[in-house]
Amino acid sequence: MYELRIPEERVAVLIGKDGDTKKLVEAHSGCKLNIAKDGLVAITGEDGLKLYTTREIVKAVGRGFNPKIALLLLKTDYALELIDLNTVVRSKNDMERIKGRIIGKGGTSREELERLTDTYISVYGKTIGIIGEQNQVIIARQGIAKLIEGAMHSTVYKFLEKKKRDMLLGQ
Repeated sequence: MYELRIPEERVAVLIGKDGDTKKLVEAHSGCKLNIAKDGLVAITGEDGLKLYTTREIVKAVGRGFNPKIALLLLKTDYALELIDLNTVVRSKNDMERIKGRIIGKGGTSREELERLTDTYISVYGKTIGIIGEQNQVIIARQGIAKLIEGAMHSTVYKFLEKKKRDMLLGQ
């Protein structure tokens, strides 16, 4: 059994209309979800790996991901990576600036990061979440780290394009 807390405003997303999302997660994972209105989620099941995966799905929904994207974590080679911005920011202004750099004007930077790394990225609260194949998540994290450190967007995109090219060539 696992217990974790998600933001109260994400509880409705996890439950879904008429409980559809909750039922979908339970059907695909083989685990049972008990969701309280305050955001406390209890996950029970028999299989340890399925319990862990279900916890990651719930965590992903809690960190702003669409439940359909979070369900990709059921694939064995997919992973969720969370970057806690509290560890790198000194002030509220820093937080907003870094989130703005990652999202970009109208979401363009986030979309480009997703395209170049074949991942899904969510900027929610004080975290940045990445879902994708494990090796792609590592590359996306490297690109985001460069943006957090202040690298120019064009430099990060070139870095990611090179990584993508290298992976396609099997290097």
